Amino acid sequence: MTETIAGSVTLTHTAALARLGHALSDETRTRILLALREAPAYPSDLADALGVSRQVMSNQLACLRGCGLVESVKDGRRAWYRLADTRLAPALGDLLGLVLAVDPACCGPDCTCA
Repeated sequence: MTETIAGSVTLTHTAALARLGHALSDETRTRILLALREAPAYPSDLADALGVSRQVMSNQLACLRGCGLVESVKDGRRAWYRLADTRLAPALGDLLGLVLAVDPACCGPDCTCA
């Protein structure tokens, strides 16, 4: 559905942002996206770098693929992963900068947003 909500924002836009929000709501998925922002990687290398099991990595990459944020590229019998859109890397950097600028004291010991 692409019904207009306000101005040029459609329900399709809303769904896309909701998928991004879902992806970023999990710390492991967020760490994967930030790692892939730096360079494409094999799942086993990502799992080792992030300190998670290969099964966890597989599940999280499947979620990120389903959200349309990462894509796999066949490399013989293996596949490596990259961000699905080159605009995602700078957008993640912008989001990271914004989150840090909004309220650095947020999410301390007494935070209720988590």
